[in-house]
Amino acid sequence: MGFPAHASEDAHVLVLGRISDDPNAHYAQLKPLLDYVVPRMRDVGITEGRVLMARDAQQMASYLRRNRVDWVTETASTAVQLQQRVAARPLLLTERNGVSSYRTVFFVRKDRPISSLRDLRGHTLALQSTASTSAYMVPMTELLDAHLSPEILLAPSDVPSEDRVGYVFARSELNIASWVHKGMVDAGALSSVDWDDPQRVPDAFRSDFRVIHQSHSYPRALELVRAGMEPRVEARLREVLLQAADDPAARDALKLFFNTSRFLALDRDSERALEVLKKGVQRVRAEVE
Repeated sequence: MGFPAHASEDAHVLVLGRISDDPNAHYAQLKPLLDYVVPRMRDVGITEGRVLMARDAQQMASYLRRNRVDWVTETASTAVQLQQRVAARPLLLTERNGVSSYRTVFFVRKDRPISSLRDLRGHTLALQSTASTSAYMVPMTELLDAHLSPEILLAPSDVPSEDRVGYVFARSELNIASWVHKGMVDAGALSSVDWDDPQRVPDAFRSDFRVIHQSHSYPRALELVRAGMEPRVEARLREVLLQAADDPAARDALKLFFNTSRFLALDRDSERALEVLKKGVQRVRAEVE
């Protein structure tokens, strides 16, 4: 056939994967773009598309290793983990709502005597979940780079050691903002996109907050392909995705695909940011988890 095996040993099938805790909802977001892409790849032998969900990065790595998934859409920190585990390759940057990169913002109430990351020693920090790039992996990396030692807490009311930064998971960006505003925790960290979103950080809260630190920029999301993918299939997928933003037929599918505005080629700044993030993920895995 000339193509390596895809899912179910079918060389004509393109399989799009996603790590998901809500497969039904994510299927509805993924399938329309896959349905747009597949007919445009007939010239490289692709005639069918399938979606395959994984429960976590470990399962997705297994799928990629066994050629059960060809193309994965993920956040930056998960993308670099898949690069490390199974040599998945970044294909394109994913721009969502016109934003292709963002920062992590650390903030406190204005009435707290905290003005820098170093001042967080002995205090508590609200994060989202271990699956978050902007509200877990990057904040952890920033703390380690500042020579601070993170300590997980079971509840916001727990008190960390004097020489450590206690962190607790709030599960949503709005909860992070609320816990800081109510004084349940001393600080919060989330993405600059969420910081500017009044549904996640209400204006009434923000007026009482002060930003104490921001990370460097890093890609918001990435499209990856498995190692060993047929080069002309990979090249055609890249071409179709790059052109999608200019095709009215792709408009609805892109919007459903996590509000994607367009796909972009990786530039040197993005590649450099991913290398920094990769080293940060390794440190977090080794020193925190």
